[in-house]
Amino acid sequence: MSGRASAAGLPGGGPADEREPFGAQIQVFRSRAGLSQEVAAARAGISTRALRDIERGRVRRPRARTLQSLAEVLGLTGGELADLLDAARTGAPHGAGRPRLLILGPLALRRGRTPVPVTSPMLRRLLGLLALKHPEPATQQEISDTLWPSGPPGSHQSLVHTYVSQVRRLLEPGGGPGAVPPPTVARTPTGYVLRAARNQIDLGHFDDLLDRAERLHRGPDPAAAYESLTRALRWWRGPVLADADPVLTRHPAAVVANERRVRAVLLHADTALLLRRPEEAVPVLGDLVNTEPLHEGLHARLILALASSGEQAAALDVFSRLHDRLDKELGIEPGAEVRDAHLRVLRQQLPLARHLDLPERLDRPDRLKRSVTGGRAVVSAGPVPAQLPSAAAFYVGRQRQLEVLDLLVPPDPGSRSRVVAVVGAPGVGKTALATHWAHARREHFRDGQLFVDLRGHSRLPPLRTADVLAQFLRALGVPPGRLPADEEEAAALYRTLLADRRLLIVLDNARDAEQVRPLIPGARGCAVVITSRSQLAGLVSNDGARRIGLDVLGPDEGRHLLGSIVGECRAAAEDEAARRLVRACGGLPLAIRIAGANLVARDAGIADHTAELAGDDMLSRLRIEGDRRSTVRSAFDLSYDVLPAGAQRMFRLIGLMPGPDLTADGGAALADVTPAESAALLVGLADAHLVRERPVGRFALHGLLRPYARELAGREEAHAARQRLFAWYLHRTEAAARLLRAPECAPGAPDPYAGYAGTEPPAAPVFPDRARASEWLDSERENLAAAVLQASATGFTAVARRLAESLPVCLSAGAATGREAPADLLTC
Repeated sequence: MSGRASAAGLPGGGPADEREPFGAQIQVFRSRAGLSQEVAAARAGISTRALRDIERGRVRRPRARTLQSLAEVLGLTGGELADLLDAARTGAPHGAGRPRLLILGPLALRRGRTPVPVTSPMLRRLLGLLALKHPEPATQQEISDTLWPSGPPGSHQSLVHTYVSQVRRLLEPGGGPGAVPPPTVARTPTGYVLRAARNQIDLGHFDDLLDRAERLHRGPDPAAAYESLTRALRWWRGPVLADADPVLTRHPAAVVANERRVRAVLLHADTALLLRRPEEAVPVLGDLVNTEPLHEGLHARLILALASSGEQAAALDVFSRLHDRLDKELGIEPGAEVRDAHLRVLRQQLPLARHLDLPERLDRPDRLKRSVTGGRAVVSAGPVPAQLPSAAAFYVGRQRQLEVLDLLVPPDPGSRSRVVAVVGAPGVGKTALATHWAHARREHFRDGQLFVDLRGHSRLPPLRTADVLAQFLRALGVPPGRLPADEEEAAALYRTLLADRRLLIVLDNARDAEQVRPLIPGARGCAVVITSRSQLAGLVSNDGARRIGLDVLGPDEGRHLLGSIVGECRAAAEDEAARRLVRACGGLPLAIRIAGANLVARDAGIADHTAELAGDDMLSRLRIEGDRRSTVRSAFDLSYDVLPAGAQRMFRLIGLMPGPDLTADGGAALADVTPAESAALLVGLADAHLVRERPVGRFALHGLLRPYARELAGREEAHAARQRLFAWYLHRTEAAARLLRAPECAPGAPDPYAGYAGTEPPAAPVFPDRARASEWLDSERENLAAAVLQASATGFTAVARRLAESLPVCLSAGAATGREAPADLLTC
């Protein structure tokens, strides 16, 4: 391993540490298992004093039975137990006099700490091949192809015998009579095989440790898995047989071994992030990405590890370099995993780094967790779950919403809310609010915090409730073998474990109430925060949840958010331009953050950047260069894509409405559906937070959702929809005029839109009386004025002219009944 890897907690490499004292080895294994001396001794059936004497070196040759008992308790691999038994029989330091073959890096042969020179290229090839194939034999053909890539000489068989004899002499032990049997080369019917214990080759040691780590990773104790992975990776000094000829470095066994190294590093990085030790994963990942420059999984974890260690600039640089490399060499964009890591850095959704000695914590009695499965108590040790992602470095506003969340932690348990649902449109900052509050109040939840992204609106499939329950149960200490297969049983066990505890459960990005209901515990001491783009009305009515509807930021809060990104001094120097930029972003936090990030990256003036964003193509500019997911449009896409076809069509069409809002009747004309169908579609869009209903019965679009919806509509679809809506406005305006006895509003010219769907005069009167007609005119005044302008701009000049002629007289008639029209409409 490189020097950087050593700094990451992989010191010195495996081979250099072979002379670790016998007792010290036992102590390391015990710490790895998370056991105190008292517990380990009791489980092994020996006294605490005996174990203490062994660890302190007072007992040089313990009995084999004692070692086997300790091996079972400490979970040693076969190779680790063999090492201990060898040392117990010989009394020699670990590895003394024993040949050890190293292929995880340049080929090396050692006896203890003494290197054995292997200078002959032919012997290095043969020894490397036999080690690669171990424990399988290498055929005569493989040996010939490896020794003579260009073709063997006529005497190749006798030469092979000679080289095999020379390799055997190299492997002879250098110790005394009590030395451990050395590896050797044996003849087989088809070729030759290296006869050696698995732990006499570094690849075998590595495989044992990796197998153990993968088993532990599925259990409740990630710290033990991390320790095993750390020890496994110490054996790597570079790619397999790094100094060998291509015939060996490209051998299928070498390729598979290198792939296992990648798998180990990925698992090591994931576990380091889980344990909040990202700084320890950075050098290991950095070492391997140089060998695997196009591996996206390694780069994604390096990005997260760097950012979680406080090196966000370096993390973004890794993304930029990988993006350029993939584009230049393969002509492709980074995949979903890398883009997601990049987006998490931009959104500050990162695991917090911290320094703690988890194995020591596992010895503490208060960390023992109790569960009940099948009538039997299961006790397991593990860290208190602390799964919250990193909160944003700067958080602005939302004071009223934070006060509502604080109802989850009042001094009086009787007045405590148990469930709060934070709902709102895409990009409005629901997750940011939840994680900010959760970090600020985490001390109120002494038994931990659980967090999961339910992927309700994601390019990945939503998480199944059963999978989330399994994830939470493992975090709470349930061994994998004890996880109930039935979802209802798993939910019952989950509720049992949380009884009498104080935990915070954050369920992010929920699809609907059914997805989260089984994850709400019954314990009064637990609190649940849910974020969703849906209204989650069922949780409010049936589960007593409090709902926080999150809206866009106000002008001052939006301005402060922009200042926290670009720098307060810079924002203050261009205060008016900063406020224009916030207005252009519609107060949407995601849009403001992206605009601020682009300002920082480009070092542009705020006024200039605001001018660049203006226009119909604004959504295309609200993006992070090189990251297709870091866009406002992609956030909107996730909500639009899951809508039924009818709701998608209604959403596209309401982006065409000329005024600030629309009623269900107006939507019916726009979409050529019945008023009841229109109302159902609009209510569904409101539930998805793609439209807002303010006041009741009137539906509006958020500023940036409006151009997004408009750009989704095709040209012919938009033309037909506008034609229907303008005809509907004109028909109702003239009907109101006739009822208000304003003959000027009803010219005798034929209706140019007669015959189109929705424009024929109904058999019954449009308005029952003058008051209703006047009320409709009053409620639609802004929409009617906007319809005149849009009709004129989109080629519907006849409607524009007739509405413009009708509006002043109609609204004057309304004023005569006590409803005064504003001056700007009277001059349309």
